[in-house]
Amino acid sequence: MSEEEIEGEGFVFKDSRSSQLSEDEAQDHDTQKEAQQAGQPAQEQAPFQIDFSTFIMSLTSSAFYHLGDIADPETGKTETNLPAVQQTIDMLIMLREKTRGNLTEEEAKLLEQLVYELQMKFVAKTKK
Repeated sequence: MSEEEIEGEGFVFKDSRSSQLSEDEAQDHDTQKEAQQAGQPAQEQAPFQIDFSTFIMSLTSSAFYHLGDIADPETGKTETNLPAVQQTIDMLIMLREKTRGNLTEEEAKLLEQLVYELQMKFVAKTKK
């Protein structure tokens, strides 16, 4: 955690919040701290639920990043890493094979569509 100090005329401000927080997250963090200090319970956040669809969407979004379709959130630049895309496609195909018969119809359809879309984009990128 970084500490920023801003000095003015007789004042010292210390920002002990993480530099990784957005402004909204920082304000929410401050509100929760104030509520705890006032003896009030902080808002409880529900834990993030992950399921098979969320998992394969996560893999797919990393492939889109490596295809250069999604910019790096920190730099705003796009990069192409075709071996990483191929590896992700291979993982999704392996998951499709290993989970055959164990997925809901929606999950199987989503997986099939994602594999197809990534394969088409990969072929298009390799031909350029």
